Amino acid sequence: MNAEDSAIDDEKERRLVMSEVHLGCPPGISGPHISHFTVSIPSDSKSNRFSGLFKDEAAPMHRTICVDEDGDLVLTRRNSTTHNCRITVQHNITSSISCVGLQLWKAELLLSDFVLHKMFTSSVLDGIISLELGAGTGLVGILLACVAKTVFLTDRDEEILDNCAINVQLNSGVVNYQAAIHVRELDWMNFWPPKVIVETSSSQRWYSWTSSEIEEAQRASLLLAADVIYSDNLTDSFFHMLERLMSVGANKVLYLALEKRYNFSLDDHDVVANGYSRFRSYFAEEGDSEAFDPESSPSFVGKRVDLTIIPQYMEEYDRGSDVELWEIKYKRRRHELGDSSQQYC
Repeated sequence: MNAEDSAIDDEKERRLVMSEVHLGCPPGISGPHISHFTVSIPSDSKSNRFSGLFKDEAAPMHRTICVDEDGDLVLTRRNSTTHNCRITVQHNITSSISCVGLQLWKAELLLSDFVLHKMFTSSVLDGIISLELGAGTGLVGILLACVAKTVFLTDRDEEILDNCAINVQLNSGVVNYQAAIHVRELDWMNFWPPKVIVETSSSQRWYSWTSSEIEEAQRASLLLAADVIYSDNLTDSFFHMLERLMSVGANKVLYLALEKRYNFSLDDHDVVANGYSRFRSYFAEEGDSEAFDPESSPSFVGKRVDLTIIPQYMEEYDRGSDVELWEIKYKRRRHELGDSSQQYC
């Protein structure tokens, strides 16, 4: 790389970007901002399934007191089909490219909807071990911690990890955590497993791994990721790390939510989603003739999830039409196959 290319890359890193989710937030705020998201909780015949997930789920929402023309109090009836809980998220409204995990992104809210739907309609997530890659604000893992056994929230930058840990604490009074939650550093450039740091004097000790945590993470059956597809180099590193992670321990399934981003390409003379194309190149779509041949390439099989069957439980965002959710599995080679039982969600 020459000096000119390096200068261009540095300029891109410094450029501020803003998530569409933050449109309407107060302008000019450079530091952390607090947002509240309403989770609509079904209260149908399976209401015992939801009991205890959120500490304030039975608490009434704030209402305006109204009176009629005679001065009598007007009572508003509570919605019989849903009740609500409020999740608090600390985030930045803008950030540099390298710190986009400080922001909230549409795919993160979509993945939250997916996790909530699994929690509200089945017990498949109960007692699982989960690892979130590029957890950002930690919202998805915070919700999953209602029913999981262990949740690892991983990201790279210390500022992002600090913010993630703050969000875990901010919601401890609302979410009835059943899981042990670990906020840990994971740099995809260094692959898997992460280095175990034993020096207790290190400033990074709060986010470093112990050997027992790595062993537990390798037993995870569920991997989660949202809005991690926006750079070809990052996508390459993500899938290289993913292959190392999914080829050891328990069989794993990844649910990855993304937003397709379009740019005008001088090479194609058209508006294209090149980052999305790079992402799709890493896996065969389920149903392809070679998809389940353990010795064929690529190493992954993907299936696009039908979003029409996933209600929008997170109220304060517009899902739009450019978000997708993919179920991705790793095709183990014959020499990697062991006695691990299938634990796909």
